[in-house]
Amino acid sequence: MNNGYEKLPMSRVIPLGIQHVFAMFGATILVPILTGLDPRTALFTSALGTIIFQLITRGKVPAYLGSSFAFIVPIQVAMADYGLAAALFGCFTAGLVYVLLSVIIKNTGVGFIDKYFPPIVVGPVIMTIGLGLAPVARDMASANIGVAMATLIITIVVSQFGKGLLKIIPILMGVIGGYGISLALHFAGVVEMFDFTQLRAASWWPSLPGYLAQMIESPGATVLNPANWHVGAVLIIAPVAAVTVIEHLGDVLTIGRTVGRDFVKDPGLNRTILGDGVATAVAALLGGPPNTTYGENVGVLAITKVFNPVVVQAAAGFVLFFSLIPKVGELIATIPVAVMGGVVVLLFGMIATVGIRTIVEKQVDLSETRNLVIASTIIILGISGLQLFGLSGMGLGAIAGLILNVILPETHKDDRKQLPSLKYKEAPKYEKG
Repeated sequence: MNNGYEKLPMSRVIPLGIQHVFAMFGATILVPILTGLDPRTALFTSALGTIIFQLITRGKVPAYLGSSFAFIVPIQVAMADYGLAAALFGCFTAGLVYVLLSVIIKNTGVGFIDKYFPPIVVGPVIMTIGLGLAPVARDMASANIGVAMATLIITIVVSQFGKGLLKIIPILMGVIGGYGISLALHFAGVVEMFDFTQLRAASWWPSLPGYLAQMIESPGATVLNPANWHVGAVLIIAPVAAVTVIEHLGDVLTIGRTVGRDFVKDPGLNRTILGDGVATAVAALLGGPPNTTYGENVGVLAITKVFNPVVVQAAAGFVLFFSLIPKVGELIATIPVAVMGGVVVLLFGMIATVGIRTIVEKQVDLSETRNLVIASTIIILGISGLQLFGLSGMGLGAIAGLILNVILPETHKDDRKQLPSLKYKEAPKYEKG
C-alpha cells in the first residue's frame, strides 16, 4: 500500500525535488533582499541548513528550511546600529537559543512551552511582525505603485484560482509576472527599471557566494572576529527565537498531520528544534539569514502525496548548486524593488493575520483584563519603535509579554464578573387608535 514513503526512482526524485525548489525560492530570496544580505548566500545557507536538519532528525522529517521572515526587522535594526557582522552574530545567538530549548525539552518535555508561550503571548507577537513591516512594504511599493499593484493582483489571483503546482507558488508567479510587466515598461521607454550591466558580466562558472568569499579574503570583517560581537545586536535579535520556536512547533505538527506521523515523538521535538537551531547558527556564521521550516513546502507534500524525505534532500542539493552560480545571483539582483513591494504587501499582511488566527483558533478570551493587558502591551511596544535596555520592536514586545504572562495572576471562572446583557430589548408594540 502506498503511504507516501515508498522508495523512489531517480526519474521521479528529480522533478519532485525541483518542484520543492520552486515552492521555497521566492520567499527565501525575499528576506535577504529586504535585509541587505546576499541572496546567493541565503540560498546556499538554506540548502546547507536543510541538509543539517535532515542529518540531525535522522532523515525522518520531510521539511525544507528557508529564510525566516520573523527576523527581518530585527536584522535591519541591528545592521543599522551595529553593522552586518554584528547583526549576523545576533542571528548566531538566536540559533543557540534553539539549541538551549532543545536541551530543556529533552530533559523536561514540551509542557513548559504551553506554560511560558501561550497563545495570548504568541498571537500578538506574530501580529507585530507583520504590522512592524508595513512601512517597509509602503516604501518598496512606492518605487512604482502601478507595478507593485499589478504584482499584488497577480499573486492574489494565482493564490486563489491557481491549480496544482501554481496554487502553492503564488509568490514566485507574482514575482515573474511583475518582472515581465517591468521589462515591458522598461523596453517601451515608459520608465527605467533595469541595469543589466552586472548580469551580463556575471559568470556561469561556479564560485562561492559573496559573503563566503569575503570570509576567506577578509576574515576580520566578518562574524568570526570577536570585535564584531555586540551585546546590543544580541538583545535585538536573539529574543525573536522565543517566537519562532512556536512557529517551528506549529510547522512540525502541520507536517506530521499532512504525512500521518507524529514527529514530536519520533524523531522528537528536541531533535527538530536542534536541527533548526544548528542550521540557523551555521547560516549566520556563513552570512545567511536565520532558517525556519517552510510551510510552502508542506503544500507540495499535500498535493503530491509523496512524503519521502529524499525528495526534500534532493531539493536542497539543487538549491546548493544554483547558489554557486554567479549568474543566478545577479539575475535575482535585477528584480525591481516595486515588484517585491507588491508581493510583500500581501505577505506581511498574512503574517499579521496568522497572529489573529492564533488568538481566534485557541479561543483566547479577550474579555478578561489580564489577556487585554498582555495583548495590548505586546502590540504597542512591538510596533511603536520604543527602545528599552537595548530592546526594541518585536523583541521588546515579546519579552514584555513573557514577563506579564508570568507575573499576572490568571482569572478563575468563579472570579469573573458577569457583564450585563447587551442585547436590545424588543420595542413595545403600539396598537393603532
